[in-house]
Amino acid sequence: MASLPDWMYPPRAEGWYAEDLDHLPEAPRHTELIDGSFVFRTPQRWWHSHVVTALTLGLGAQELPGVEIAREMTVTLDRRNRLEPDVLATTAAYDPDRTWFAPEEVLLVVEVASPDSAHRDTTVKLRKYAEAGIPHYWWVREEQGSPVVHVYELDAPAGAYGAAGIFRDVLKRPVPFGVELELSTLTP
Repeated sequence: MASLPDWMYPPRAEGWYAEDLDHLPEAPRHTELIDGSFVFRTPQRWWHSHVVTALTLGLGAQELPGVEIAREMTVTLDRRNRLEPDVLATTAAYDPDRTWFAPEEVLLVVEVASPDSAHRDTTVKLRKYAEAGIPHYWWVREEQGSPVVHVYELDAPAGAYGAAGIFRDVLKRPVPFGVELELSTLTP
């Protein structure tokens, strides 16, 4: 059995810290940190890539004063958790050297399901984003080739998300900002 490269061994007993990701050029793209451990993504399917791109462009085309849309940027939830949603909406000012956002700068995170991420997206990430105080979470899954969006809103006193709707044709929401997306345009 081949040995692991040195960079894969955690530098401390409690694992990796969020800031470590900025100093590991050897780590594969889209490496996430969950509870001090690396999570590597499998190669994404074209459906996933297409939906992420279309959502990024669709949200970016909305009139969102003071809001920027980013794709595949990390959010440092705490010292041992740095997740990378597929799309996010932030109130942070543009900084070309930025590598992550703080939860209080994020209005919305969107995860597009992949075979290896669906369980994590609907359990671990759902809970961690809520505990970090991110007000809105969308999970997009595939249903017969079309996107279905599960929308969640944060119940701040409970520290958990509540379901706010499941959208199949048109996603129209007044929060976190006025948005209307025809979901059929997200896939060819």
